[in-house]
Amino acid sequence: MSMGYSSRSELTIKIVSLFAIAIIAIGANAAAAQTTQDSNEIKRTIKEARKLTRASLNVEAEKLLRDASALNPDTSSLKVELAFALSKQRKLGAAYELAFEVAKNEPNNSRAFSVLGAILLTAGRLNDARTMFVNAITLDKEDDLGWAGLGLTDFYENRIDQSLSHLQQAVHENPREPDYLFALAQVSARAERYRESADAYYRFLSVSKDTDKDRRTRIKGLIAFLRFLGEKDRLYQSIGSDSAKVKFELIGNRPIITLNVNENPTPLRFVLDTGSGITVMSDTAAKRLKIRPVNKGGFAKGIGGDGRFEILYGYIRSIQIDTVDVRNVPIYIRKFHDQSSNIDGYIGLAMISKFLTTIDYGNKTFALTKKGSDQRDFQDNIALSLPLRLTSSGFLSGEVQLQGIESPLNFIVDTGASVSVISSQVARVEAINRFIGEEKLRVIGAAGVTNDVPTYLLPKVTFGSHTREKIEAIALDLGIINESSGFEQDGILGGNFLKNYSLTFDFKNSKVTFRSVNPHD
Repeated sequence: MSMGYSSRSELTIKIVSLFAIAIIAIGANAAAAQTTQDSNEIKRTIKEARKLTRASLNVEAEKLLRDASALNPDTSSLKVELAFALSKQRKLGAAYELAFEVAKNEPNNSRAFSVLGAILLTAGRLNDARTMFVNAITLDKEDDLGWAGLGLTDFYENRIDQSLSHLQQAVHENPREPDYLFALAQVSARAERYRESADAYYRFLSVSKDTDKDRRTRIKGLIAFLRFLGEKDRLYQSIGSDSAKVKFELIGNRPIITLNVNENPTPLRFVLDTGSGITVMSDTAAKRLKIRPVNKGGFAKGIGGDGRFEILYGYIRSIQIDTVDVRNVPIYIRKFHDQSSNIDGYIGLAMISKFLTTIDYGNKTFALTKKGSDQRDFQDNIALSLPLRLTSSGFLSGEVQLQGIESPLNFIVDTGASVSVISSQVARVEAINRFIGEEKLRVIGAAGVTNDVPTYLLPKVTFGSHTREKIEAIALDLGIINESSGFEQDGILGGNFLKNYSLTFDFKNSKVTFRSVNPHD
């Protein structure tokens, strides 16, 4: 991300001072704030800049606002809109400085606080962002960006009902803002309101001026699939036993279970993959079981190869894991580039999240349950748990500390990844770069194969109170992931870290417990 990691501690100091400003602003008299009357020309410039950002022409919006700011260097409204245009390009450091200055000097400027919240949200500072959004709405009940930002913060923290309510308010305040409709569509899908999600995506296409043909094709395919799902019975319906526990193989640090699909007696091998939002099946396994694609959805972006793979939507009547039978499961169907591991698919979060689930690397068991007693047992051990957040694209994300970097970083918790990952930007930080290794690896991703990937031996990796030393990691460009994640991800916590623990995921409460499988830890 553009915001330097060394500057994050400085941002923390500034944010703390802003909290005081926010509290004062809530009760302040509007007349006490120094205001200026914008000329009609400046208003027209801001209006045009917002049109450009709606059309994803953020570079053009930046240039327009910089030119206007050069002629009007003291106009705060131009600074705020320039900060917003910069944040859309993920130039977060420069955006933050501009918005912070205005919010500090104009404690009643709701737009400054909502833009500042949007910057912090993109940086993954969810708690700080929430404070800014609440303050913006308190100052101006019609601040659409404040409502949308609050809705997205709820979304990432898995507060789906609140998120829907806040995003609906944002759309009410500004019904032609594409970003709000897109977010509303994502959250509606997460809430399994598939018809509403399809309608929101359709409205997004009708108001969006985005000329990215690939993206529009993907959304059209997704709309068709959502309408298909909207006609089905309740998805992920669990019948049979309330719980099951099965053994798994640990191959390449990835847990692999056997299961059955559509009552077919031939068992299939699926990776338990918390790094996948939806269940995925290989095209060869789908062909073998005569599972045909429901429809196509263009091309998605992924790691490896040329960075693109075709989206094929599918639908499975049932998945049986021991005595638990999950009915009506949406899937992706795609080519698997790794033919050596004999993998038929990946069990994604959308299915796993319907249960309280435990992946125990010590006993090599996978357990899933819907029993209330197990839910209570987990909550009683809340002191052992860590908060997890869900990205827009359905990944689990948690805060990880790397030795040498002061501020925590956002890492995807990915049981389907053999090795941990740091972003190329983190790898360039001096405190990390000096641990680069001589070995280079071959990485197989959804979009193909990448050769000669650099490796690093991280001296210390900490997640919550759990620390491991000398963790190998590879460096990858995570820009593709961050395009759709909603907030910046700095790495992936993979199987070479996770294999030391028994993990219990409580998706309802967005928590995970880590228990070491080594009693001496």
